[in-house]
Parts: sequence; structure tokens; C-alpha cells
Amino acid sequence: MILLGLGSNMGEREDNIRLAICELAKHPEIFIDETSSLYETKPVGMVDQPDFLNLVISINTKLTPHELLAECLHTEFELGRVRNQRWGPRNIDIDILIYHNRVIQDEVLQIPHPRLHERSFVLIPLQEIAYDIPVYQGLTSGELLQKLDDSDDVVLYKRMNLEFLHEIGG
Repeated sequence: MILLGLGSNMGEREDNIRLAICELAKHPEIFIDETSSLYETKPVGMVDQPDFLNLVISINTKLTPHELLAECLHTEFELGRVRNQRWGPRNIDIDILIYHNRVIQDEVLQIPHPRLHERSFVLIPLQEIAYDIPVYQGLTSGELLQKLDDSDDVVLYKRMNLEFLHEIGG
């Protein structure tokens, strides 16, 4: 299972996320399988900024993890992402959360995502599509959520489906 986390807190947040999914789906080697619901969440790190919308998608691809990272960064760039402040406001953020059972720790990529287990805004949507699959150090998203106390900061915003992809032929 390959899982990506997407988030936005600038501009038309939902549209930004939909556009990012559509851009990823246009790649001939990326197939979108499933999407979680959208959740509205408080910012983490730098808290003086607008709330985020977040979701998780499941994909299939033959791209290597590093090739997938390059495509995620390219999609962010194409949608106008400017990286000028860590944890600052952004129109789109795409993170590789899990790439099958792979563990990668190098200078450009860390899989599983190094803060996945600390973030309810990732674990709650992740639980919708990963079910009881271990996602971090043998634990499921549900087990990881039990260790956190900030899940009240994550509120269901909207149920999602992939029908919008048909408009672009994805």
C-alpha cells in the first residue's frame, strides 16, 4: 500500500487538494485507488496561520519512492507552492506517508513519514483507508491514535469520492 498525505491552508483549500490529486492522476504511472474524507485541522508547528484541510490517498505506481517524491514535488511546484518557511502556510503539501513496507532514511526521503505517528490529522484520515494495516513500527493508525490527545483538533469537513477524477479522464 502506498499512501500520500495532502494538505492545504491557503486560497481555495479544497480545490487545491482536488487539483493536486488530478495532477498526480495525470501521470501515466500513478493510479489513484482511494481517498479519505477531508478533515479540517489546526496548524502544527507555526500555529499563527489558517486551519488546514487534510486527507490521505492510496495510490498504485511502479515509480520508485524517489521518483514518486520527485513527482509530488513537481506537482506542488506546478500548483504554485513556494517553500519559504518551514511549517508555514501553503497552498498544497504532498507527503509520502507509506510506500508498501519500505523503510527509507536518506538525505532526501524518509519513509514511513517521520512524524506520521505524532499527527492525528494524518492518522484519522489514514485509518479510513488503511484499516487495520500496520503503518508505523508494527502499529495500526488506530493504535497510534490511542497514544495521542489532540484528535479533537481534527474535524470532519467533507466526505470525498473520486468522481471528480472522471472529469479529467483519470
